[in-house]
Amino acid sequence: MPVPMDAFDEVRPAVRCLDLLSDPVAAAIRSWSGSVPVEELRFVDTDPAVADTALLVDRYGSWLLEQSANCVVVAGKRGGETTLAACLVLSHTRADVNGVVRRHLGARKASFAPMDRAVGESGMEYGGITPIGLPADWPLLVDPAVADTPYALIGSGSRRGKLIVPGKALAELPGATVLEGLGVA
Repeated sequence: MPVPMDAFDEVRPAVRCLDLLSDPVAAAIRSWSGSVPVEELRFVDTDPAVADTALLVDRYGSWLLEQSANCVVVAGKRGGETTLAACLVLSHTRADVNGVVRRHLGARKASFAPMDRAVGESGMEYGGITPIGLPADWPLLVDPAVADTPYALIGSGSRRGKLIVPGKALAELPGATVLEGLGVA
């Protein structure tokens, strides 16, 4: 099921809304080189007060649970070293941080990264972190269900606005690995 774009007042190509995006997201869209044309990435202006999934569902409808994806930042630790990674899973699932993610990162322990570190190192706002424009050295782990969706509603780097992006484009982002079993119910 594609994202019902008519649920939003206005849907525009993200490349025409760079001033509404966080700096790293705008830079990534400016230098877009994926097989999906940049014009297929869309921006919808939403109220920052409803940036969280539960509030978006209340405002726009339950279809969001199946068509939106959450990007969470994880810290994997091993021998005094910490690796930050991002996980992209559909909103009605959660990332298997202590199993699939920990093993993939080769970490002894994995947990959600502290908010201040995730925000500081991504250059994005909490509640709007998105896989587009993440630091180049971060692994991006993508659940196959996200990669297979025609379009996913994701963050825009800030609490204001969302991006609507083909799943294929998300799977092709720099540092992306489609990881079986990442999203669990």
